[in-house]
Amino acid sequence: MEVGVYHEFHCRPDQTPAAAFAEALAQVEAADRWGLDAIWLAEIHQQARRSVLTAPLTVASAIAARTRRIKIGTGVQVLPLCHPLRLAEETATIDQISEGRLLFGVGRSGNPRSYVAYGVPYSESRERFLETLEIVKRAWTQPSFSYEGKYYSFNNASAVPQPYQKPCPPIRVAAASEETFPSLGEAGYPIFVAVRSGSLSGLAPDLKAYRKAYKAAGHPGEGEVYLRLTLHIADTDRQALEEAETSIMSGYRTLSTRLENSPNRRRAAEAQAVKTISYEEVRRDKVIIGGPEYVADRLQQLHEELGLNGILAELNFGALIPPEPMTRSLQLLCEKVMPRLH
Repeated sequence: MEVGVYHEFHCRPDQTPAAAFAEALAQVEAADRWGLDAIWLAEIHQQARRSVLTAPLTVASAIAARTRRIKIGTGVQVLPLCHPLRLAEETATIDQISEGRLLFGVGRSGNPRSYVAYGVPYSESRERFLETLEIVKRAWTQPSFSYEGKYYSFNNASAVPQPYQKPCPPIRVAAASEETFPSLGEAGYPIFVAVRSGSLSGLAPDLKAYRKAYKAAGHPGEGEVYLRLTLHIADTDRQALEEAETSIMSGYRTLSTRLENSPNRRRAAEAQAVKTISYEEVRRDKVIIGGPEYVADRLQQLHEELGLNGILAELNFGALIPPEPMTRSLQLLCEKVMPRLH
């Protein structure tokens, strides 16, 4: 099972952006030394109190230059906000610089504020997503290509350079709405699923629909599923629970506000439940918090129940866990938990 970390490059109120970048990059460099499989970079716009990670490809390039073995993923690149040819060239450049370590995670994002700021109607997000992804794939794999679409047209265009990985970097697509799971299965894409507003036990029906469509379309294997979930690890179960509570509950209070304004019907419907949720309820079916042994056992259980190919561990949901315990959580994930999962 691939073990990765989802990172938002949080910026605390007492931090400068420079300090936030330095702290997060130091954690990524440590993760590379400790043997983490992948680092996944968020893309978060218009939320200065939350994150400085608005330009994941620029950060990915910096990580490529600072590390030697860790895979570098976008989790996710918001395709409707990108120019597809430029995106193809920038991602291929990162793949070249990193010597084939790019993982291309893509999605539409559930944050309409980003679309408003960029002047792109959210109602166009699905069509723009599909167009942009098709153009990127053509640009990566063909010396030159032409394309005529609703939003973009290209005549004998080419992307320079082309990717290091052949035929192209792995593509994974975020699945959130009910109808997305079978459509991505039919298309044959590996998928990301996330647990914040939903529940771990509630994933099974969506994954069943994805795999049924994947198999019916004649794709080989079962389809790949990568789960993003909140994780915190300390040396003991009790220490982990105490360290994580304030941050995680703050994260859920903030999340409820974002869910209320979400264009995703499922997420909007979950807003009220999230607003009043208790720490005990969160621990029961949304997050994994504990010492290394408990966390490894729980991840192994999920791997078997859901058929997971990997995880994206979010180690500081709520952004209030101080740097030292967060970095310790990362170290324990790499050194104590991963060996029991591989």
